Amino acid sequence: MGLRVLPRDPGCRLWGSNRVLANFSEQKCTARTTRQTLPKKHEKEFVSICVQEPRLHKDDLWHTYVDYEICLHTNSMCFRKKASCVRRRYSDFVWLRNCLQRNALIIELPKLPPWNPFFSLKNKEQVSKRMNGLQEFLEKVLQNPLLLSDSRLHLFLQSDLSITKIERCALGKTRYTVAEAIQQSRGGFYSGSDDKNSCDSDCESSASSGLGLSIDSKAQESPVLFHHSSERDP
Repeated sequence: MGLRVLPRDPGCRLWGSNRVLANFSEQKCTARTTRQTLPKKHEKEFVSICVQEPRLHKDDLWHTYVDYEICLHTNSMCFRKKASCVRRRYSDFVWLRNCLQRNALIIELPKLPPWNPFFSLKNKEQVSKRMNGLQEFLEKVLQNPLLLSDSRLHLFLQSDLSITKIERCALGKTRYTVAEAIQQSRGGFYSGSDDKNSCDSDCESSASSGLGLSIDSKAQESPVLFHHSSERDP
């Protein structure tokens, strides 16, 4: 049997429905992680995962992308950390699915939300739908014991490593092990700088941030919430 994935808290999916968008940053996804009332030795293993807080980032004058916070809480021995938060972008999920598919050919993997050429960062319905789809993908993946054995999945969920470094670490080509990469992770802001030269499915060309600001090095270093921009991010 696979891990028991706890039901999602409906509140996790409601963002900005009755509040102004400027207050969106204060809203948190509260995935249900209630412990069982049974004695600890009889407690069933569980994992709770939530995809939340989309943010807009600028690679340079022409490219922007959105990433999402992935928060995981578990009591399972399958995971190095019992609680973690990392940030990943849509193209990272595409990479993960391709990796898992190559490693488990006999398994039909869950689908990701489709790429949308008209995806708008200001359209809260589109952003919410994408977050829902990404979360459902992870929930289904975590229920499969074979997929849980892939070290790249664990690095994706619980480390700050870029995709390039995840690949190298999983192949034993880094000075640190998978366990060390996860334990040393700060669980904070994920930077895709190592993958900047790749043309991802969630990049877009644009000459303006839509913020009335010049796009300089400071703007690139400071992520902003997606709803402040009029750009699109497929």
